[in-house]
Amino acid sequence: MTLTTNDLLLEATGVSKTYGAVVALRSASLAVRPGEVHALMGANGAGKSTLVKILTGGVRPDGGKIVIRGRERTAHSPGEARRSGIVSVYQEPALIPDLDIRSNLRLTETPLEPFQHWLDELGLKGLDLSNTARSVPLASLRIIDLARALAIEPDVLMLDEMTAALPANLTERVLEVIGRQRGGERSVIFISHRMIEIAAVCDRATVLREGQTVGVVDIVEGSEERVVELMLGQIAEEMPAIADRAAASAKHAVDATPRLTARGLSDGAKLQDASFDLYPGEVLGVVALEGQGQDELFDILAGSDRPSGGELLVDGAGVSFSHPADAIRSGVVFVAADRAEALLMQRSVRENIALPSFARIRRWGLIDLGAEGRTVGAAVTRLQIDSRAGGEVRRLSGGNQQKVTIARWVAGGVRTLLCFDPTRGIDIRTKQQIYVLLRDLAEAGAAVLLYTSELKEVQLACDRAIVIFGGRVVAEIDAADADESALLRAAYNLRSDALMPEEIAAELVAAAAEDAGGIADSSPRVTNQPDREP
Repeated sequence: MTLTTNDLLLEATGVSKTYGAVVALRSASLAVRPGEVHALMGANGAGKSTLVKILTGGVRPDGGKIVIRGRERTAHSPGEARRSGIVSVYQEPALIPDLDIRSNLRLTETPLEPFQHWLDELGLKGLDLSNTARSVPLASLRIIDLARALAIEPDVLMLDEMTAALPANLTERVLEVIGRQRGGERSVIFISHRMIEIAAVCDRATVLREGQTVGVVDIVEGSEERVVELMLGQIAEEMPAIADRAAASAKHAVDATPRLTARGLSDGAKLQDASFDLYPGEVLGVVALEGQGQDELFDILAGSDRPSGGELLVDGAGVSFSHPADAIRSGVVFVAADRAEALLMQRSVRENIALPSFARIRRWGLIDLGAEGRTVGAAVTRLQIDSRAGGEVRRLSGGNQQKVTIARWVAGGVRTLLCFDPTRGIDIRTKQQIYVLLRDLAEAGAAVLLYTSELKEVQLACDRAIVIFGGRVVAEIDAADADESALLRAAYNLRSDALMPEEIAAELVAAAAEDAGGIADSSPRVTNQPDREP
């Protein structure tokens, strides 16, 4: 069926954007019908976030046309886009950290009663609006952003990796709410790298690759393979080999002194009794639902906070960190989930990677630029960082930014690496590269502690996993047995036949659609565009 402009809520054609020599968008198109949840997909650097920023007025395009409800429009600011009915929830929270939640709502003229309603629907009841945004966990900030967007009832709601920082319980609620938007007058554009989420709530998917639209796929059973093929092109053929290498390199820790030992660690609030051993040569996964103490655990291990009780040992010797610098001196380094917080966004790739090597006072003085260049170059090559826009890290894709946060520690040699959801919001290929990198570091003798909100990553990258519930380590599972069902059961204390959150959300969405008499025009449509070389 051929759609006319009048059948569409939003249509973008031929959208382009360049940053100097870097082509962010070459020829992107997107057509969204009223009442559909439309997936926007592509590998990191494909141009998804740039297209969203153009549609929402954050970036001005170099070319192309945008039509909303039959009228050609180009938003020159997020406020103008908002007034025209387009609102986005970005990967990073859009709240001012030092203001309380209520003040942030006033800035965007968000009606309070609908906002509270959506908070309840999304599973965040009882939020204290007097809390500063800085004091609220990242996952809760994402929910606040979504509730704020839903409260103003936009024509088009854009969600950029909405669930990437969320644990399973909040993911379930978010997907249910998104699914309930189907069939009405408004639409949702949904960006996610999780295929199971796309299958659960989306009607169609537009796929970008290297800055251009390469296909539009109806989401039906078996469509995942076509989506991956369009996203990755020739790269798709390399994925099995990468996965096989990650599996082949996995091994259990040797009998040795633990690199890191926690005994009864607590913070007096959420973290109650964390006890585990991390050995050299292994990747140990950490699994937990939102608010179970995992944030506090990593803050203590990285030296950001001091524990109220318990004992921490490095290489068998007791330590007490009062500052992250103390942890770094002990060989314990931290890769945060929030790339914007971890990096100097307006500085170069070279400066960001070299910073830890030259931050020590005893290293102050003239810098050996040749040695620095060789060290940074080796790290860039090892992590396959696309540094064409390396003059400012903020110009890199999210996946390349995350690689830079890891590269700064790899460049100087790693003993103990703490990774807190390092693959959040990263495309499939980059995730695989990080899995293999973590395995390589472990094989070289490093110890890696990996918290992940994607349960399937445990079997892809880890030797074993610990599960935290109520601030305590409640289970330890070998990687061979740590499938998603087993991990979720341990995290929730669920029965063996419990459904996954995405499956629960899909069932709820399907039931709601059935109660409403079904979704109009839901028959399969074949709309794939011919695959084109860039």
